[in-house]
Amino acid sequence: MTIFQAEEYDFQKARRRKIIVTAVIIAILVLGGIAWMFRNYPEERVVDKFMTALQNKDFNTAYGLWVADKDWRQHPQQHSQYPFADFYRDWGPSGDWGVVQSYHIDGSTVPSDSYNSGNGVVVAVTINGRKEQAGIWVTKKDHTMSFSPFDVVR
Repeated sequence: MTIFQAEEYDFQKARRRKIIVTAVIIAILVLGGIAWMFRNYPEERVVDKFMTALQNKDFNTAYGLWVADKDWRQHPQQHSQYPFADFYRDWGPSGDWGVVQSYHIDGSTVPSDSYNSGNGVVVAVTINGRKEQAGIWVTKKDHTMSFSPFDVVR
């Protein structure tokens, strides 16, 4: 074979290559879309566990999730900024939300401002079917929770 003699073009091989490249591109786009949709899933899951504990009136577990320390009773002095008594006053039966009978996690977002700089997620929760949503701030690093510094608007 010389330099001026080319191999015959293989249409089947070219078609297979085109299908493989297209399938890989579609798979990357689909996986990217799924990853984007579930980017705040770990934080939403923590809030879901927290709300379930409140719904079951297990305030000790709920507080442990709030401060991201399941053994908080062994060293309550470490959580003196927001002690259990204050937590119970806020989330207990006489708190702003009352007894949690039902809840729905409506979504989450990462606020884009200088305060946040990607450190946390605001999870919006509808409690007891109220029109007003609860905004729960979840720190990405350790999953501690607090009241959201941002307003949650439907």
